[in-house]
Amino acid sequence: MRAAGGADALHTLLGPVRSELETAHEGVVAGAAGLEALTELGAVRESWQRRIEAARGESRSLAGNLREVARAQGETNEAVRQSFAPVAARGGAQ
Repeated sequence: MRAAGGADALHTLLGPVRSELETAHEGVVAGAAGLEALTELGAVRESWQRRIEAARGESRSLAGNLREVARAQGETNEAVRQSFAPVAARGGAQ
């Protein structure tokens, strides 16, 4: 469950990064108007935006999957514990 919480935290932390990147890019564009490098810079920015969104999606998915694993493991642990109950009861009666 802690790992799922960490994945949620990563998702949250990456939330404002896209807008921060956009704001930073606007400052670069204003200071570099007319340079040929702006096209490449735009491509790099778009690449980072895709990566950020992919990381956010992956962290959200991972959090859900980790919670599901923890739930299933808890159910398995309980089923195993219950399967030993009859043996424990017989051992305690002797």
